[in-house]
Amino acid sequence: MTAFGPEWWTAYGWYLAFLAVSAAERFFELVVSASNVRWALARGGREEGRGHFPAMVALHLGLGVACVLEPLLGARPFLLGLAVPAAVLAVAAQVLRYWCILTLGRRWNTRIVVVPGLPLVRRGPYRFLSHPNYVVVALEGVALPLIFTGWVTAILFTVLNAVLLLQYRIPAEEEAMSRALAEMPR
Repeated sequence: MTAFGPEWWTAYGWYLAFLAVSAAERFFELVVSASNVRWALARGGREEGRGHFPAMVALHLGLGVACVLEPLLGARPFLLGLAVPAAVLAVAAQVLRYWCILTLGRRWNTRIVVVPGLPLVRRGPYRFLSHPNYVVVALEGVALPLIFTGWVTAILFTVLNAVLLLQYRIPAEEEAMSRALAEMPR
């Protein structure tokens, strides 16, 4: 369907509702994360990698804004054959995210906070991947914009997210975990 007809606006309204649910979900995760950070810090946890965190927040906020704006500014068509698999992928990513959150329990948060003396988690999705939550973020960064043909947003987010994760976030997390493991009593 072409841009700006009545059916387009109906589809765009549903897309905005989907994005609103996703945004509410992110807000809920931030509340859980803040509680878990307080828990970790109270147990001697140390936060690492603070320098890149504002860039991560900006990138994720930018993803949401771009998802809303690209269909409008780019006059993107709504393609049901693309929207359905992209929405399924976005929901599947959310299922994986909750598997990560449930597996880590109080240790899950959006920051890098390592509690000394706690062993690495090697169950749930962490049996298969060191950083499954970053797979979730990558999948969402593609799926959410493609629900409404936002290919520019999907590409830009993917590239910027890869740079941020590979250059800053994952190395900081790996270093923090290595240091914590080296400090564990044997």
